[in-house]
Amino acid sequence: TELGVSVADVYACVVGEHGKNMVVIPRLCTVDGVPITTLLPQETIDRLIERTIGAGAEIVGLLKTGSAFYAPSAGVAHMVDAIIMDKKQVVQCAVCLQGEYGIKDTVVSVPVKLDSNGVAEVVELELTPEEKEALASSAEAVKGLIKAMNL
Repeated sequence: TELGVSVADVYACVVGEHGKNMVVIPRLCTVDGVPITTLLPQETIDRLIERTIGAGAEIVGLLKTGSAFYAPSAGVAHMVDAIIMDKKQVVQCAVCLQGEYGIKDTVVSVPVKLDSNGVAEVVELELTPEEKEALASSAEAVKGLIKAMNL
């Protein structure tokens, strides 16, 4: 609604865990290929980041019970299509990293290329030191949750 464009033209770069420790990378978020950092003032971007981080809770609050499966279901359908059709398409996906981004044996969301075999490769974005640190902190939050579950 901020720019009056179709959501199909928007790419939001969000990595890490899903929740309060997700990492939104505004400089890589685009509208029809144009970085949002050139389209919106920083205060608007900051507000959109906060809304993105709280979006899951907002959706559950609006739709009440049983609503948490809509977005993941759409994401899975998109990934299955990319795999079945061997699209070699880059999508955001939670994968167990094995050294990529300096993270090992931890599942976080990052861009991956999907082909007919599933995850063909993890796409490593060129992150700033601050972004890399935020992603590492997000991965540590995931590790902490797993440790708390005694798995």
